[in-house]
Amino acid sequence: MRAKMNLAEDLGRILVSRRETIAVAETTTGGLISASIVAIPGSSAYYDRGIVAYSKASKIEALAIEAGELERAGAVSEETAKLLSEAIRKVSGTTYGLAETGIAGPVRGRSPKPIGTVHIALAGPGGTEVETLLLEGDRETIQQGISKKAIMFAISRLG
Repeated sequence: MRAKMNLAEDLGRILVSRRETIAVAETTTGGLISASIVAIPGSSAYYDRGIVAYSKASKIEALAIEAGELERAGAVSEETAKLLSEAIRKVSGTTYGLAETGIAGPVRGRSPKPIGTVHIALAGPGGTEVETLLLEGDRETIQQGISKKAIMFAISRLG
């Protein structure tokens, strides 16, 4: 946990120094990214909110994403990660929106994509960037990995 806290601290320092803010939309991680960020004292200076939009309905209701867009993109895709990051940024009014969507297993579900597939997106003033990863391990390991990689992704784009 300490390594993740260091990453969250690094992200916080960057955001504070730039006087910028962030909000997070999570699916697969169920709030782990947000928990890492808010574990840092003073995070209220740069962290606005986190929304766990696990179901399709929650993505539509909480983030105002159109059902048709989700249908076209699929639940786990670069496009959905992009939609989530842009939606959380718009809903919260923050400088950045960080989002993830993936498959943690142990059951693959309806997606033909392999377990461990994850898409991370960061929306900001300069546009939206997306990264696709394939992580290995059990469900908890994949969820923890997504959380860590999402914070690292944000740091790499902002730092």
